[in-house]
Amino acid sequence: MKVINHIKEIRLKKGVTQVKMAEDLQITRQTVNAIEKNKYNPSLELALKLIKYFNVPIEEMFYLEEQERGNTDEK
Repeated sequence: MKVINHIKEIRLKKGVTQVKMAEDLQITRQTVNAIEKNKYNPSLELALKLIKYFNVPIEEMFYLEEQERGNTDEK
């Protein structure tokens, strides 16, 4: 299973730039970019900060992607 997020969609909907979000959360813009592209999972602390920052329920921001049936490859 893989964690998928909707951070980019939520950020754009709220009119926040990657730079502004990075500054507000005291992380780098590169970290924001990696998280939005699902190349990096935020720590639990950062995930909770993101939920608070955007004021959305966790289910709206993150979900587990189920593996396709018959796919036994672990990623």
